Formats: sequence, structure tokens, C-alpha cells
Amino acid sequence: MFENVGEMIVLFWRTFKALPLVFRQRHKVFDQLFEIGNASLLMACILSLFIGGVIALQTGPVLAERGLSSAIGGLVGLSICKELAPVMMSVLIAGRIGSAMAAEIGSMRVYQEIDALRTMNINPIHYLVLPRMIAISIALPILVIFAILIGWFGGGMVAMFNEEIGITFVSFLSNLRDVVDLGDVANGLFKSFVFAVVIGLVSCHQGLVTIGGPRGIGRSVTKAVVNSIVLILILDYFLTRFLLYLEE
Repeated sequence: MFENVGEMIVLFWRTFKALPLVFRQRHKVFDQLFEIGNASLLMACILSLFIGGVIALQTGPVLAERGLSSAIGGLVGLSICKELAPVMMSVLIAGRIGSAMAAEIGSMRVYQEIDALRTMNINPIHYLVLPRMIAISIALPILVIFAILIGWFGGGMVAMFNEEIGITFVSFLSNLRDVVDLGDVANGLFKSFVFAVVIGLVSCHQGLVTIGGPRGIGRSVTKAVVNSIVLILILDYFLTRFLLYLEE
């Protein structure tokens, strides 16, 4: 375990030092951005729409019983932008994109394509890891922005059409605007950026250390997804504590 942590720290440092070279890899970055962002956008919107709707459906009647139905906009707004959107989108990307990264790099490792890159004096970190890390660090926060907006819309629609809640969409948005500010949205975007770095780092590392043929590729994919999700949930707690401390 500690050996893997050390290897990931070294990989992160080498990737960070290679940032000035990203312009040379811009075409690969754009390809990865399209794969991560465009291919995941529809799924992210559907997921966030129903997340917002479920929050409103579960909490709206409880608030209405206590005469607080007008507060549902702020509740849905905060919960989505600060927690659910960054965490759920990160889990989605870890399962969809992190697994693909681990499989692609792992297959290259198993079939000695990475050794061939080294033979041609091409640094695998510069060629394989850097574009993926840059792309996922840009794409995930953008997906989170879409998820926040769609989640708010879904919550507002449920609140408007649910007779137990009984508020208008305008009232929902008014309360949301009063409670949620730009700092709350920035909170979620910062979390998503950290989660993106973690997903890219874990997935690329698992791909680079893959051994054992097709079975080894499957193990690396599984480890990449599971480890990414576990780290996302653990880091979410510590990042939340840290951000709450800064707000005090």
C-alpha cells in the first residue's frame, strides 16, 4: 500500500514537472477532452437531473409540514453544488473514464508498447499521462457545472409539480439565489478538480504497473475504479472540513 502511495507521489511530481510541455501534446489533450467531456455529458445531465428531483421529492414534504416549503430551493441548491454534484460526477468519471485510462495504458504496458516508446526516446509520462491528467482536470469541473445547473432544474421542477410542496419555480429559484452564492459553487468546483487529479493519477498509475496479460489488465481496471472511489469519499470528508475551516 505505502509503496503504491509513494509511486503515485513520484508520478504526480514527474507529471507536474512536465506541465511546460503540455503545448506539444495539445492534440492529445483535445482528444481526451472530447472523450471525457462530450461522451459523458448526456449521462451526467441525466444523473444530475434525477438527483435534484429525488432531493426535492424526499425533503420537500418534510419541510412543507413545518411551514418551510420555501426553503427547499436553498437546501437543494447547497446540497447539489457543494456535495452531490462533485462527488457523483467524480464517481461517474472514475467508473467510465478511469477504467478506460487504466485499460489503455495497461494494455500498452502488457504488450510492451511502453517499452517501445522508451526505445524511441519518448517519455511515457509526457506522452500518455500528462495529456490525460490535463484533460480530466479540465473536463470534470466543467461537467460539474452542468450537473449543478441541471440538478437545480430537476429539483425546481419536482418542487413545482409536487402538490405536497406547493411552491412555484420562481419561488424555488428565489430561495436558491438567497442561500447559494458563488463561493458555494466554487467549493464544489475545487473539490471536483482535486477528485479529477486523484482519478487521473490512480488510473494512470494502475495502468503503468500492470503485469500478467489480459487478466492483469482486468485487475488494474478494477483497482483503478475501486481505489479512485474510495479516495474520493475519503478526500471529500477532509476537503469539507478544510473548506468549512476557511469559511469560519
